Amino acid sequence: MPTYRYECAKCEKIHEIFHSISEPPKKKCPDCGGKLTRLIGTGGGVILKGAGFYTTDYRSDSYRKAEKKEADAPKAANEGGGESKGSESTKAEKSEKSERSEKSEKSERSERSEKSEKKSAETTRKRKKSSD
Repeated sequence: MPTYRYECAKCEKIHEIFHSISEPPKKKCPDCGGKLTRLIGTGGGVILKGAGFYTTDYRSDSYRKAEKKEADAPKAANEGGGESKGSESTKAEKSEKSERSEKSEKSERSERSEKSEKKSAETTRKRKKSSD
């Protein structure tokens, strides 16, 4: 049950009255019997408890697995007596893959822009022909 704030027109006191939502608003001041007007409040405080309030709580299974592999990789390297050449090559492979994916994304974007430019040029030509 919420707490509502009321102001008395006669004594100008502000009262905080605890009552149900379905109950009609109070009309008489409990102190002097004057007319009460309900004030607009800021609302109730919201308490966010439990899981699900952060972006990391909704990660996909594949992301979690990859994250776990990355977390386990340094542990395995430390157990083996330091960094191995294998982990260095894996890092190099990952950076190469990311570079390749960036390049492929850029080439796809440029291809798309070229296609859209060609289409717009064709439509412009068709409009000119139809207007002539």
